[in-house]
This record gives sequence, structure tokens and C-alpha cells, in this order.
Amino acid sequence: MCRVKARLLPLILTAGLLAGCSVEVTPGSIPVPISIAPVPSASAGVPKYVCSAAYKILTEGAVRLAGYAAGSGDDAAAGMKQTLADMAAKVEQERAAVTDIGLLDALQKISVELRAGADRPDPLAYVNGDFQTVGQKLDGHC
Repeated sequence: MCRVKARLLPLILTAGLLAGCSVEVTPGSIPVPISIAPVPSASAGVPKYVCSAAYKILTEGAVRLAGYAAGSGDDAAAGMKQTLADMAAKVEQERAAVTDIGLLDALQKISVELRAGADRPDPLAYVNGDFQTVGQKLDGHC
């Protein structure tokens, strides 16, 4: 049986699969298939991109938090606190473009909750607890 290492060589990859060979794909050789770029979602009082931008802030922040949560010590705690504070500030910036009262309130609640999580002595407890549902505050508004 033959083995082929694929590094963005689609012809070799296809030929190898057709020949019944095992194919090893090295990490990083295939681009990530998703994008979390904002998608327009305008409605009354909600300008394009606000809801998508808020979800993007939460998603990208969650990815950063996961990296810090896997660690331990003061550096990990400081990284989580900074990430939560950054997320709170970005969500607060998104409020500037909104006139819908319900969405304004939801974004403020998210920002306040993220800031409170950043101010906790143990940010990991917030990440493993209330952070899991913070995005639900957007439900019904986006």
C-alpha cells in the first residue's frame, strides 16, 4: 500500500485516493472552511452588521478564552480578564449604532456582564459558568 503526504497538492491527493492509497494531510495544509465575517442583518433600528458583529465578538472572544482557560496561573487569569474586558468594550462600541431599545438593552447587559466577569478574582469560574449563556441575551433581538 502506498502513502502520500498532501501539502496542497490536489492532483496527488486525488490520484492517491483513486489508487486506494492512504493519504496523510498535515495540519495547516488545508484552509479553514468557515468564516465568521459579519453578514448583513439590517432591520428597523438595527443597522447592518450590529448583530453579526456582536456574535463575532463573542465567538472570537470565546476562542481566545479557551486558549487561556487551558492554561493556569497568573498569566492565564490575566489573559482571561483582558479578553473579557476587550469583549465588553467592543460590545459597548456596537451600541452606538443602534436605536432599537431592546437590542440596546441586550448589548448593555452583555457588556456589563463581560466587564463583571473581567473584574472577578477568578475569571475561569465566570468562563465556565455564566459566560456560556451571555450570547442568549441577543435572542429575540437579532
